[in-house]
Amino acid sequence: MDEAAKKWIYWTIPIVVVVGLAAALYYGRKQREAATEPAAVTEPAAPSGEPAIQHPIEEEPDAPLPTLDESDPALLESLRDLFGGALEPFLIPQNIVRHIVVTIDNLPRKKLAVERRPLKPTPGVLVTSGGAELSPENAKRYAPLMKIVESADMARVAAVYRRFYPLFQQAYVDLGYPEGYFNDRLVEVIDHLLATPEVQGPIELTQPSMFYEFADPELEQRSAGQKLLIRMGNEHAATIKAKLRQFREEITSMSP
Repeated sequence: MDEAAKKWIYWTIPIVVVVGLAAALYYGRKQREAATEPAAVTEPAAPSGEPAIQHPIEEEPDAPLPTLDESDPALLESLRDLFGGALEPFLIPQNIVRHIVVTIDNLPRKKLAVERRPLKPTPGVLVTSGGAELSPENAKRYAPLMKIVESADMARVAAVYRRFYPLFQQAYVDLGYPEGYFNDRLVEVIDHLLATPEVQGPIELTQPSMFYEFADPELEQRSAGQKLLIRMGNEHAATIKAKLRQFREEITSMSP
């Protein structure tokens, strides 16, 4: 992975928040508690071969949409309505929906598909203290984009997401999930990110090759998304988590 790609990874989560591809109330889907009394109504099981949708999206009826391959101009216009021109310096304006879907799907994994990023590489490198610890100054690298995150109205972001949801669903199916439901995957990923621990005290680093890693094996084995939140610092991570919780509430309002 080259340095430009590494830089981009540090920026992935904020963009996911501000374009709607991100808010959760708790980590993981809650396990159903064993009922203490017989249920009054039994929900029918999903037909064989058709996975149950956990978090259905209320799509706008008869809302005209462009095709997925021609959706960039319409989505860019909606993003301008939300953020003015503040987001455009950071955004790669081609294949936006497809790249967002790939990025979200990859956040709980060890690596991201950096060649399909929705963001341009950002200047700057990981800031260390004495070469052995993650410096608190590293968080300042995220300040320009965090201003956009902090100002984001997640209800409006969710409205744009619902408006374009059929395209996100199509991109998810095209990615290799013919029976998958993208909003369920998005909620799952949000919950995963909200489970990121808040690390107190100095974060020690090691440099076995040209890139830094966390010296703590427990931190280093975490997903690309969780490690990014840790690198951003607790203050930025808390802001992003708050926005993710708001967004999750908006996109699960129809959940059974």
